[in-house]
Amino acid sequence: MRFRSRAAAAVAALPLILGATACGAGSNDSAVTATTDSMPTPVVTPSVTPSAAPQKVVPAPVRLNRVTFLPAMNTALAKQKSYRITGRMTAGGEVLMTTTGVQQTTPPAMSMSMTGVAFGGKTAKIVLVGKTLYMSLPGATPTGKYVKIDSSDPSMAQFGELAGSGDPTKTFKSFKGALRGVKFVKSETIGGVKLDRYAVTVDAAAALKAQGKKVPAGVPTTVTYSMWMDDDKMARRFSFDLMGMSMVMTMDPTTAPVAIKAPAAKNVVN
Repeated sequence: MRFRSRAAAAVAALPLILGATACGAGSNDSAVTATTDSMPTPVVTPSVTPSAAPQKVVPAPVRLNRVTFLPAMNTALAKQKSYRITGRMTAGGEVLMTTTGVQQTTPPAMSMSMTGVAFGGKTAKIVLVGKTLYMSLPGATPTGKYVKIDSSDPSMAQFGELAGSGDPTKTFKSFKGALRGVKFVKSETIGGVKLDRYAVTVDAAAALKAQGKKVPAGVPTTVTYSMWMDDDKMARRFSFDLMGMSMVMTMDPTTAPVAIKAPAAKNVVN
């Protein structure tokens, strides 16, 4: 099964009120023989309230929409060399599967562990190096051993799907031609990182077609993912609810290079 995925500042300026005062006076003194001297009018200097320094106007953040969302996200993904992935799938209050792993883009490689009821509560391990897939499945391979599979072989397609189920970038690629709506929801801080949350609506049939699949019975016409983007427009988290099942997956860019290697030859069995 394919696991799918998912802030405007205003600055106000207060008017400054400038005040000025003015005053003047004159008087006459009379005598039998006298003259009245004219008193000069005082010169008054207006008092001016110092103006406040102009405030810096913060531009409103640019929100993504249906046209800009995918290009921005794909550009950010293309710049990312590697990231760590965690996932959690639940249904009816029960945890069906948890996923942890690391993925690199150049050269393409992935190492992932999946634990859950699908594997009898045990852990399956998947390593993908180029087009070669190595899988260690409880009950199918000896403990600590892997079977080697050519992921490009059509007869092994189901195993390629299993490997791809933990790769969120494959889900994102299927959005092309299937995106029906993108709406900004709110900004949130998750794990110490400020993220913008979007509701992303996808045409289910179009997305599945892009993956070479048919629409299973009961799947709605559209599926809405919640997707969280960082300031670089990198998708850092996504979630969805579908037919009683919920999935949450995170993608955290790595700060150091990762090394993903194929299992040692002695651990590969036929």
